Amino acid sequence: MFIGHYAAGFAAKAAAPRASLGTMFLAACFIDLLWPTFLMLGVERVRIAPGITAVTPLDFEHYPVSHSLLAVLGWAAGFALVYQLLRRYPRGAVVAGLCVVSHWVLDAISHRPDLPLYPGGDARVGLGLWRSMPATLVVELTLFGAALWLYVRTTTRVEGRSQWPLWSLVGFLLLVYIGNLAGAPPPSVPALAWAAQAQWLLVAWGYWVERCRA
Repeated sequence: MFIGHYAAGFAAKAAAPRASLGTMFLAACFIDLLWPTFLMLGVERVRIAPGITAVTPLDFEHYPVSHSLLAVLGWAAGFALVYQLLRRYPRGAVVAGLCVVSHWVLDAISHRPDLPLYPGGDARVGLGLWRSMPATLVVELTLFGAALWLYVRTTTRVEGRSQWPLWSLVGFLLLVYIGNLAGAPPPSVPALAWAAQAQWLLVAWGYWVERCRA
């Protein structure tokens, strides 16, 4: 998923109102922010295989440190602990930790059976939603629309602040999503890894949105 993970961030903000939307985006996409760095370092591997699914041309060969269930639970606990130490907001810490785990759950719905349960294990899970483009669009856009509605319903605009950051973010996410689905496969794994680092921009954008809605 792509915008499905940002849907989790919008929903998490509604569940923990004192937390920043940017922080919830960071939590929701945390393991995908780790993954391109691990690719660059050679710790994990992906293969570009057009046609392997209807939605993505990526064959995730080896990513136990960022995407195995056991590792994700560890990343989630660490994220929640650091958040609690910095913000002293237990509800926000719990929601942020769950948001990290939500990424693995949404990936398990989308991916082919390629998600490991723990580093070094042979078992792989994945329900394969990406085998169907129409089903993927229905599920992911529904999640995104529902989470955005919940976010708008549970926050209010800050007086005197433009709502441009929020709606430009929504438009940008949808454009990137369409581009990913309709565009050509990445030219190489290094190019993919560098492009994936751009997700940090979306986290920063979430902090910008936080300034216009309370």
